[in-house]
Amino acid sequence: MLNYPLKFRPILKEKIWGGNKLKSLLNKNSPIENLGESWEISGVKDDVSVVANGSLKSNSLTDLLESYKGDLVGEKIYEEFGGEFPLLIKFIDAKTALSVQLHPNDELARQRHNSFGKTEMWYIMQADKDANINIGFKENITKEEYIKHLESGAITELLNFEDVKKGDSFFINTGKVHAIGAGVLLAEIQQTSDVTYRIYDWDRVDDQGNARELHTALAIDAIDFEKKEDFKLDYDKKENTSCQVASCRYFTTNYLPIKGEITKDYNKLDSFVIYMCVNGNAEISIDGNSEKISKGESILIPARNKEVKITSAAETELLEVYIS
Repeated sequence: MLNYPLKFRPILKEKIWGGNKLKSLLNKNSPIENLGESWEISGVKDDVSVVANGSLKSNSLTDLLESYKGDLVGEKIYEEFGGEFPLLIKFIDAKTALSVQLHPNDELARQRHNSFGKTEMWYIMQADKDANINIGFKENITKEEYIKHLESGAITELLNFEDVKKGDSFFINTGKVHAIGAGVLLAEIQQTSDVTYRIYDWDRVDDQGNARELHTALAIDAIDFEKKEDFKLDYDKKENTSCQVASCRYFTTNYLPIKGEITKDYNKLDSFVIYMCVNGNAEISIDGNSEKISKGESILIPARNKEVKITSAAETELLEVYIS
């Protein structure tokens, strides 16, 4: 029955650049030493989330979609995506910098990989002193300039770097080069896709001395070479109010700081709702059934549930995600 908040088992990913913060700060239980990602809610093939609580425990997200269809995700969303869940929800810890990369748009991804494109956003949960991210280029460049710098190992001279701190948020359009820098812990909301074009990896090798694969040829036709100030997201922080951070055709993300008790009315929304807890803890109730959520946890509210009560004794910060 879709009458309670759904939690899923985190899918934990070892990464060459991963660290310890998912365990030490977000309480992910894992023996993995370089823990880079926690996939909170995923419909990606071979990495499909499984319910961790309640009467639907051990059912996969695919099972739920097959059984409940629009009641789970919303009627319009089910009509468009069918048995594919449209979003991938993650927490990411970068002990060292990720590769400089980009993602193809829907058209290219469909042609080349039979996949969705990958539009995404980041919410910075914690950042070490002087931590930064790469996002876009410093200036407009030509394809020829890009190739010249790439071949000479000087690609970083073209990149735009932004210092980051807790609460900063960024939107990454398809085609925009980007890299999470060392010392950054963040929440990521993205289209369901695992297609990444890696263009530079800081000359890094694994413990066998092997460099990771680069996707130089694939990336050329997918890169946006134009400098665009379209990535830094400004938003309000009004208590007990859904404050819009990002909104696009693929997802809407709101910052929702909670203290006390509020009731959310989703009667005008034909979508599931995901809460990612980025600080504190709260109790979330639907149909009289409740589930606790703490920092580093995520919960899915099925689309059929139109009234959600959220209670927190202390200040708690949630990201509220849906498709509008």
